[in-house]
Amino acid sequence: MNIWTEPFAVLADIHGNAAALKAVMDDMRSRGIERAVNLGDSFYGPLDPGKTARLLERLGAVTVLGNQDRLVLEPPDSGNANPTLRHVMENLLPSDLERLSQVPPVVELAGGDILCCHGTPEDDTVYLTENTESGRPRPRSCAEMEDRIGARAPSLVLCGHSHLFRVIRCNTMTVVNPGSVGLPAYADDDPPHAMSSGSPHARYAIISRERDAWSITGPLVEYDWDGAAAMALEHGRADWAGWLQSGVAE
Repeated sequence: MNIWTEPFAVLADIHGNAAALKAVMDDMRSRGIERAVNLGDSFYGPLDPGKTARLLERLGAVTVLGNQDRLVLEPPDSGNANPTLRHVMENLLPSDLERLSQVPPVVELAGGDILCCHGTPEDDTVYLTENTESGRPRPRSCAEMEDRIGARAPSLVLCGHSHLFRVIRCNTMTVVNPGSVGLPAYADDDPPHAMSSGSPHARYAIISRERDAWSITGPLVEYDWDGAAAMALEHGRADWAGWLQSGVAE
């Protein structure tokens, strides 16, 4: 029996937002969903990485490594000058870092029928579902995504990194980005661009197999985003506070 035909949850980009993760886990439980995939970037942010680690231990999700997970594992020499990174490092246990160091960058499930990565299978800093060269995200074409997936032939590709919920169907392949559990918007500078989900809700995906097709829903989960914003302010990140409360970045 292929257990991945039963409904399962897909989470990504928690970024240390334990309150949002707890709300998502409660929502999963209310729907009878126990199995989950976590697409990485679990801890980095000015919130509560320690409590996030405890919740993820309880969740027991199949997990892949994100680019900001690597930042936590291999902080640059200038890491102490980054107060957010310092906050994360001070709040994770050595055992948390040991577990994180064992997480692979790519996971294949169901005999290769499901491919899980953070960005693309080859580069966790590249968006699989979006192109941001213009400064605004546009969905990639199927040809662009297929080129980045390479010779693999999964029927379902799960990716994160952009924090935007996407479901794109390409011939026999479905690509799903569940959006972000913990950070609904952000601005980046390489190249300069902003990602905005448009609301402060925690987001994740529920996936199941129905006959020969994948069925995907994307719940919006309420939680105390004002409390999360206050925590971000307390740790010197007014930008995060605005993103958490609005779901919009300029």
